[in-house]
Amino acid sequence: MKAPPLPRPVVEALSRYPEPVRARLLEIREIVFSVAAETNDIGALTETLKWGEPAYLTEASKSGSTIRLGTAKSAPDKCAVLFNCKTTLVETFRAHFADDFAFEGNRALIVPATGALSREPLMLCLRAALTYHRSKAGFL
Repeated sequence: MKAPPLPRPVVEALSRYPEPVRARLLEIREIVFSVAAETNDIGALTETLKWGEPAYLTEASKSGSTIRLGTAKSAPDKCAVLFNCKTTLVETFRAHFADDFAFEGNRALIVPATGALSREPLMLCLRAALTYHRSKAGFL
C-alpha cells in the first residue's frame, strides 16, 4: 500500500531535519502505513503532529499505541521511532532486536539515517505498536 499524501503540517515538521534523516523518516512512514494496511483490524491511521513530530494513531480501531517519528537526543544524526514510554514496547524490542537497532531509554528505537534498514524487524515492531491494545502479551 502506498501511504497517503503528506499533510502540510507533517511536511513542515519533516523539513526541519537534514536530508538523510528526512528521507529515512519518509521511508519509515511508508512502512507504517504498509503494516497498518496489511494487518487485520488496525484500520485507517490518523496522521498528525504530537510534540511537533509526525505521529500515527489508531483512533478508529483503538488497537494500538501512538508511533512518532523524529530523532533522539542521544542520536540527533539518526532517526528515532518513538513509542509511549508507559508501554512495554521498547523493552520487548530490545530483548528481541538488540542486534538490529539501538535504543534510547524506554521510548525510542534508533535507526541509521543511511545504509541498510532492518526492514523485517522494524515491521514487527511497528505491528506490535499498532496492535498493542489488542494483545499486550507481545508479538512473537
